[in-house]
Amino acid sequence: MRRRPLLVVSLAAWLSARAQVDGGTSPTAPAVRFPDGFGSHPESRIEWWYVTGALSDEVRRWGFQVTFFRASTGLAVDTSSRFAARELIFAHAALTDLEARRLRHDQRILRSGFGIAEAARGETRLRLRDWSLARTGPTGDSRYRADVRSTTGGFALALDMQAHAPPLLQGERGLSRKGPGDRAFSRYYSEPQLEVSGMLRLGEQAFPVRGRAWLDHEWSDAYLDPDAVGWDWIGMNLDDGSALMAFRIRRRDGGVHFAGGSWRARGVDEARDFGPAEVIFEPGRTWHSTRSGATYPVEWRVATPAGRYTVRALLDDQELDSRASTGGIYWEGLSELVDAQGRRAGLGYLEMTGYASALKL
Repeated sequence: MRRRPLLVVSLAAWLSARAQVDGGTSPTAPAVRFPDGFGSHPESRIEWWYVTGALSDEVRRWGFQVTFFRASTGLAVDTSSRFAARELIFAHAALTDLEARRLRHDQRILRSGFGIAEAARGETRLRLRDWSLARTGPTGDSRYRADVRSTTGGFALALDMQAHAPPLLQGERGLSRKGPGDRAFSRYYSEPQLEVSGMLRLGEQAFPVRGRAWLDHEWSDAYLDPDAVGWDWIGMNLDDGSALMAFRIRRRDGGVHFAGGSWRARGVDEARDFGPAEVIFEPGRTWHSTRSGATYPVEWRVATPAGRYTVRALLDDQELDSRASTGGIYWEGLSELVDAQGRRAGLGYLEMTGYASALKL
């Protein structure tokens, strides 16, 4: 989902071209299949590859996010010109520095083509100038490489990530519903519990780091119903090797439009899918952004069939302003998962959208 993530494009041509879309393809289409599922799906309007995780050099701790978005513009479909802007590629990168109590972030946007910006078919191979995310290896043994050099945030990441299990198909064999009907849904899989090693640079300092990460890949034609304004989402790597995902989509009146999630135990290929009535998000402590005016719950009580947990942000100010690329403001940050006995159960990311303004996809 998230990813989870925002694809608001403030281009008049995009808005005009998409004004008549009525809900996208049928949810009876085939579920996610590999290896083609790893690559891009230009027939879908929106798509993203989203990697988040926790890093450490045994002294300091950081959280990181690297996200690539692909958006079909619906323009120039009848021309073979290489200059036609048929597709846009966006990217976000963020680093949460817990010692400095600071979030660093950067963003980019380009039309695809000419080897400068691309989202390849058939395999995870993404590039936006000198930012990249690529996958190699068989389906159940994925190896990812992320390279990011921020020009404005003062950081760089060169990370290798290793999966130790097959991709986790979210929802119904990879079809993840986002509303009570058949119109709002995505194709969605995750690669949780990725083992990470690599290098983190802050200015002139270099830190060899290790950690755990979570990758999401989603694509859709109609992600949100018209009366939905945003979502709350968690992707948590538990210390016992299991993986927990949960989300809720909010209505304009503040109520819950839809909810879902999954849990997969260590050493098990299949996940336990959660129904809408099985996931409850209860907000706790809040943080107010003086930049956007939005107020975010930075602590949640989340109840699922896998257990009841508290989700706590490890830094309150993890708000990202992406108006220079995808067009919105959202909160996304490193958080810990605490069990009912008050013990840390895991680490992961919390994402909240639609608080500064209603999310438009």
